[in-house]
Amino acid sequence: MSLRDTLKGTGVALVTPFKENQDIDFEAYDRLIDFVIHGGVEYLVVLGTTGETPTISKSEKIDILEFTYRKVGLSVPIVVGIGGNNTKEVINDIETYPLQQATAILSASPYYSKPSQEGLFRHYKLLSEAAPKPIILYNVPGRTASNIAAETTIRLANECSNIMGIKEASGNMIQCFHILKDRPSEFLVTSGDDHLALSLIAAGMDGVISVAANCFPKDFSEMVRQCLRSDFNSAKGLLFKMLHGFDLLFVENNPAGVKAVLAELGIIENQLRLPLVPLSETHHSKVKEYLESLKIYQAL
Repeated sequence: MSLRDTLKGTGVALVTPFKENQDIDFEAYDRLIDFVIHGGVEYLVVLGTTGETPTISKSEKIDILEFTYRKVGLSVPIVVGIGGNNTKEVINDIETYPLQQATAILSASPYYSKPSQEGLFRHYKLLSEAAPKPIILYNVPGRTASNIAAETTIRLANECSNIMGIKEASGNMIQCFHILKDRPSEFLVTSGDDHLALSLIAAGMDGVISVAANCFPKDFSEMVRQCLRSDFNSAKGLLFKMLHGFDLLFVENNPAGVKAVLAELGIIENQLRLPLVPLSETHHSKVKEYLESLKIYQAL
């Protein structure tokens, strides 16, 4: 089975729960994994930027990976986030992280450095040569300050056999269309934008790596499945149900909105690591109002 088939549908970019003392809360993480898998997501993305990985040490990352492998087993695929703006260090992480149970590596494009398209190509080419698992590009220029152009994505897809997909979060619909038009047949293209998921799947994307699926796994994953079946009228109803929730998740920073929702659901504590802080009281009260409107409070 191709990576495109294996990772079709909804992947959830898991948050990392913390205790009040800032230690990783593995009991809450266990509850979160149960919540999203029982909610119907197709796969997990661990150590993505939604997991606050810039604040997590390498030893903590390895602990998180090993816990996830033990917890999940072979029940759903696991994609591991490994990225950065030091190519040599990213390669070292790829070579030293426990990846035997991983399905693929999601690697965000280098942040801050703003490399040229040739620099991006060479960075990913070296990663692909070192990686024991398929590489999924992650293009999120709103955070990295550089865009992987459609032409560079297609060049990497054609010239690097171990680069097998992209999480495309540029928000540039025209760029997305060019990637979908020119991609190799087995090249995975998945959305990185919850708001645009319906539209992008309608254009041919294979699913979403979602932030919102942490909070609304049942509705979100069903919306994506309906889109993949071209049942866009049903999918639209679920999108509109969640739309204000999406707005609240990203109103200040990611994952402050997600953690506010999950705390209200009793799954995790509302704790982040600096420089991120919890959602402001004003916006947290709007989260409570939204959840009450959905009537989804329940004992967990």
